[in-house]
Amino acid sequence: FGLQRVADSRAEVLSGGEKRRLEVARALISDPSLILLDEPFSGVDPIAVADLQQVIRYLSDQGIGVLLTDHNVRDTLNVCDRSFIIYDGRIIAQGDREEILKDADARRYYLGEQFSM
Repeated sequence: FGLQRVADSRAEVLSGGEKRRLEVARALISDPSLILLDEPFSGVDPIAVADLQQVIRYLSDQGIGVLLTDHNVRDTLNVCDRSFIIYDGRIIAQGDREEILKDADARRYYLGEQFSM
């Protein structure tokens, strides 16, 4: 996860992306079949987002399920196999990236009519 160079550092001095990768590494200690990532792309720079996307793909390739919640739609849709859009407590759209982008309710209530990838 690219944490070797900061192995002797306290977590509080790590960058946002390093903290996110450390959180995932710590979660993997218990050999989970599923990991929940809450807002992993929030407050991190584009390089850290790309690094986290690689980590998420790696987890998926290893057979570990990833449940991800994030408001950063572009980065989320680029890494998820299946997405759900929740509005007013209800699932209003679900599917792969293309299905979400084409869904009228997803555009009306969440993405906006002008949204593009």
